[in-house]
Amino acid sequence: METQKNNPLHGIKLEQIISDLQAHYGWEYMAYQINIRCFTHDPSVKSSLKFLRRTPWARTKVEQMYLNYLKNIK
Repeated sequence: METQKNNPLHGIKLEQIISDLQAHYGWEYMAYQINIRCFTHDPSVKSSLKFLRRTPWARTKVEQMYLNYLKNIK
């Protein structure tokens, strides 16, 4: 089994990404940064997971936001 040395998100579940971002920034800031309905109208981890799993462009933006978050906390 190959390891993914160049993938900093390897092994991190999307649910963990959303939960960490929400706990650190809150839904309002996340909606400001990435204007998607699952962050702006009645946000929840469940609705975000459902949308982001079906929408690659939005998932990419959230993953990039998470990578920036990781850089800032180190």
